[in-house]
Amino acid sequence: MAEQNIWPAPAKLNLFLHITGQRPDGYHLLQTVFQFLDYSDELRFEINSQGSIHRAGDNHNIPEDDDLVVRAARLLQKTAAGHQGVTIELRKKLPMGGGVGGGSSDAATTLVALNHLWNTGLSIEQLAGLGMELGADVPVFVRGYAAFAEGVGEKLQPIDLPENWFLVVKPPVHVSTAEIFSNSRLTRNCTAIRICDLKSGAVLMSDLSNVCEPIAAQHYPVIQDVIEHLNQYGQARMTGTGACVFVAFQNAQKAQQALQHLPEEWQGFVAKGVNQSPLHQKLKAVGG
Repeated sequence: MAEQNIWPAPAKLNLFLHITGQRPDGYHLLQTVFQFLDYSDELRFEINSQGSIHRAGDNHNIPEDDDLVVRAARLLQKTAAGHQGVTIELRKKLPMGGGVGGGSSDAATTLVALNHLWNTGLSIEQLAGLGMELGADVPVFVRGYAAFAEGVGEKLQPIDLPENWFLVVKPPVHVSTAEIFSNSRLTRNCTAIRICDLKSGAVLMSDLSNVCEPIAAQHYPVIQDVIEHLNQYGQARMTGTGACVFVAFQNAQKAQQALQHLPEEWQGFVAKGVNQSPLHQKLKAVGG
């Protein structure tokens, strides 16, 4: 298959996660910083002229009509009144239920890649708008830059961050986002911070937290075990609603050494934090 038809769907980390309130419709108002990793799912797109949209293979027992990549392709085709179709093959590397954005990233890559491959001509902002219909995290993957996010995660401002190396560990549990956000003990009244204070250093990322972490750790004690293990290397933190936990390193060698010392029952990977998404690096490489 042509190389231009193979596209990355990268992981993200929430370097902190605060909740500042809740809307009348129940959605939580967030403040967070997203950074991408150079570690990705891989999607292959085989374009057809018949207009049919399918996936190749099974996607962890998710029905095809419920699969986010299929839904994203159909949404783009309908919006652009397109006549081309596609078969999508997903090679899964990102852990499911890990808080690194796997499903949202896959959907975003589908929108961005097919917009290029089908030559539908939508702007990134238009694609981000479509992404919001699929999930609150999809727009950040569509836009493709490290960002300070507010609202329900859709209000994004670019931010330059140190591109550290990370060890990311996935405990052997699957955390339910709905379970975390519905917990009565979840902190929902964090004081709002300003991006200018982050950029100036008036507020340090190390002084911020993930308010979902204590809830997840209480429900799944192994998450706390991972945090305590990784704290020997630095400030370990859970990403999103979990279950993945990460810690930063200044170089790949130290991160790899820490990976080698993980207990056998924990899965992990080493990746570099990047401020431009590998998806947009790919888009630039193919002339998009």
